[in-house]
Amino acid sequence: MSVIGYTTGVFDLFHIGHLNILKRAKEHCDYLIVGVTVDELVSYKGKRAFIPYEERAAIVGAIKYVDEVVPQESMDKMEAWKKLHFDKMFVGDDWKGTDVWKHWEKEFSKVDVEIIYFPYTKQTSSTELRDALKALK
Repeated sequence: MSVIGYTTGVFDLFHIGHLNILKRAKEHCDYLIVGVTVDELVSYKGKRAFIPYEERAAIVGAIKYVDEVVPQESMDKMEAWKKLHFDKMFVGDDWKGTDVWKHWEKEFSKVDVEIIYFPYTKQTSSTELRDALKALK
């Protein structure tokens, strides 16, 4: 039986932190599905994507660790599980211990989904890249 993994992200201004999480996720599963956040949902961060969804999805889909790209149209992770039936979910450890992820840990334990937290890549962030681009304008 193959292990299906799932992770999500905006993947705007793709950088080494994004690549690291995809590589590490693939090390823990046989088939990796990546939910790329649609433009309309990016606003949950109070921002807009520099790169349109279709291009971000194409970039992520070209990564050798990724087996399938799906649109993330909702922040409801259980809704994604009902569609995709993944066994493991991968998240940056900057979310570990937050109320949101404590909730998801409880919900996913009911359906035997393991949540694996990976170290956040501190040297590069999309926020820093975005701020640098704004400063150049």
